[in-house]
This record gives sequence, structure tokens and C-alpha cells, in this order.
Amino acid sequence: MKKLSNALWSLASLLSIGSAALAASSEADFKSAYARADAAEQEAGRLRNQWLATEAALADARKAAEKQDFETAIAATKEAEALAKASIFQATSEKEAWKNLEIH
Repeated sequence: MKKLSNALWSLASLLSIGSAALAASSEADFKSAYARADAAEQEAGRLRNQWLATEAALADARKAAEKQDFETAIAATKEAEALAKASIFQATSEKEAWKNLEIH
């Protein structure tokens, strides 16, 4: 029983160390996340369906990164990436959806 208790404490301490490492965001993490969001936004632009909210989220990310607040910056880039992907989905689905409409 004591071995199990020690093992659980060891596991708990390892998990807390691991989660602390994940929580600490760096500039490299931001640059990687921003590159993904920017690529998605550029794809949305090629489809002629960029959203203002995506641009605003990218601007917020840049501002937070300038202040060295990389956790906020990464959160904003993830939001921007999700918005860009949603605009891509909208553009591609609407490109074909009109064909299914019944014309009266």
C-alpha cells in the first residue's frame, strides 16, 4: 500500500511538472502558431473570403507578442486560425451549395 501511495505521489509530481512546462509559452511557440493561422488566413484570401474578425485576432496576437505575453498571443492566434478555417469551410461549401438550390 505504501508503494502504491509513493507511486501516486511520484506520478502526481510528474504531471504537475509536465503541465507547468506546457503552460509556459515561448516566442517559438507563438511563431509556430502564428504561421499556421497566417497560412489559413492566406488560403481564405485566395478563396476571397477573409473575415474581419480573423484580421482582428491576428492583430491582437501581434500586440500581445510585442508585450512578451506569449500565452495571450498564442490564444489569439488559435482563435484566428479557427476563424480562418471556418471562413475556408464557408467559401468551399457555398461554392457548391448553390448548385443544390431549386430555382423557381
